[in-house]
Amino acid sequence: MNTTTPTVSTKLDVKTITEFLTEQPNVDVGRAWERCWGIHSGIVDRVKRRFAVQKHSATVGHEYFTSLDKSMEGSFNAWTGPRVEWLVHSWLGNRKASLLDMNATVFLSQHNRVPHLVIIFGTVPKLFFYADYTPRVDLRMNLDYVNHYYEPANASAIRFRGLPNFTWNWSHGTYLRGLMSPVCTSVIGDLNEHNIATCESYLEEFVGRWFQWLDEADRQPLSRDERLEQQRYDHYVREVGYRTDPMNVLAQRAFGPEEFNRRLELRMGSQQMAETRGKIAGD
Repeated sequence: MNTTTPTVSTKLDVKTITEFLTEQPNVDVGRAWERCWGIHSGIVDRVKRRFAVQKHSATVGHEYFTSLDKSMEGSFNAWTGPRVEWLVHSWLGNRKASLLDMNATVFLSQHNRVPHLVIIFGTVPKLFFYADYTPRVDLRMNLDYVNHYYEPANASAIRFRGLPNFTWNWSHGTYLRGLMSPVCTSVIGDLNEHNIATCESYLEEFVGRWFQWLDEADRQPLSRDERLEQQRYDHYVREVGYRTDPMNVLAQRAFGPEEFNRRLELRMGSQQMAETRGKIAGD
């Protein structure tokens, strides 16, 4: 009989979410939730001011929810429109017991190939911060795309990674690592106001650059055939990214398999993808 004790990671950069859950101390992270949710809200509101979006009917009634045992609470809101397929503002966790997963994500429509925007804050109870421009093409085959969208962000991403108060986080999700762009920031640091403010300052430039790309791309729209092909690519990446997210263990533990699967379909916007598949805004 194998009696070997499973290895437990001691380094923050390779620790799994399951290990963080196992070690979970009862730390009140309510103040951090307020700060990070406020940063997210500002970004989401900016997107909503630029684009005509409406709350998707599937998300009505999910503005606040709890698990049956009250161990987890959260909120899920998503909007859609002609230029934005799936704008998400959500959180899940326990503000009294260390764990939070907060998301602001923009999956664009297919008028252009500007990268999608993903910004995540979390507490484990250390501060987790993730910011990326999700590619819309295979970067290995598109040097021009890399030079246009990632080279301008390269220097600031490298500077952030070099900050001594953060440790680089190595996701255990192999597919998600494949989605990470060359300028992705994925770090863990102490949960304090200074580190949250550092992330907030970084996002001002990061999000501002993304909006500038949108301004430029509006002058060079894709053809209808290009947009249909882009939609197939976008929907695949969106669905598989949600299905393989290591953070799913939070919802699995709180809701059980049946309710978790229902919420997963909601989060990825399965209904919205089904409604728009093969259709292009303006047809």
